Amino acid sequence: MSTRTFRITVRGSFDSLTAEQHAELLGEAPHHDMLHAAFTPEGHLTYDIAARPAFVFRFLDSGEAEEDLLDATARAELAAEEWLTTRGYGFKQLRSTAQDLSQAPLGKRGRREAARADG
Repeated sequence: MSTRTFRITVRGSFDSLTAEQHAELLGEAPHHDMLHAAFTPEGHLTYDIAARPAFVFRFLDSGEAEEDLLDATARAELAAEEWLTTRGYGFKQLRSTAQDLSQAPLGKRGRREAARADG
């Protein structure tokens, strides 16, 4: 069996932040800017607290079978909840989407490289 790569996105909104927490997030915002977004095993957080209370965690995981995507999604959600809870940030409307990259359609470059490998 081959290893499959999963991308999991966990979205939500900060809820009931204190003025101190809001200021803390504003101070850390440059490290969580969308321009630096990446899928990582430990999860990468992005937000723009000055514009809206929404946030996005991006996780990278893997598994052997398509069914492993459910476990990977559960791990990502738990990791996001733990990160928020550990820091005392309230949150709501947590939801996840996941993609098995082995099932993703190839772009133009990918199709070209696949054609070269076949020919």
